[in-house]
Amino acid sequence: MIRPQYHFRWIDGQLHSWDIRKLVRLAEDQPVIDVALDDIKEINEPYWFGKGGDIPTCNRIMEHAKQVEETNLSYPILLCSEGRVMDGMHRIMKAHGLGHVTIKAKRLLKTPPPDNIGKTPNQLSYDP
Repeated sequence: MIRPQYHFRWIDGQLHSWDIRKLVRLAEDQPVIDVALDDIKEINEPYWFGKGGDIPTCNRIMEHAKQVEETNLSYPILLCSEGRVMDGMHRIMKAHGLGHVTIKAKRLLKTPPPDNIGKTPNQLSYDP
């Protein structure tokens, strides 16, 4: 079972979020494809930070480093219909750190509407 988590994206000045569990269910029937790590723009963006209060303190960076180390590359990442990352950045960074040139992915045919608009990560439920 996937722990409650969200994908966040700024759109027109508002923070949008999607429930990852719902996105994974939507992608169940999509084929697994290989995506070049060089094509993933988020590798060079502040992906985990700047979304409503989370700042890159040393402790927060180490928390992400631990997640990268512990993540399982057997699960494909999830891309929206435009090819942007919706789930799997820790897996992407693990693959990148190991010198891989591609990663397994599923791509949604259509990006669903967000589950929330205008809520920061601290305002969302993380209860199982």
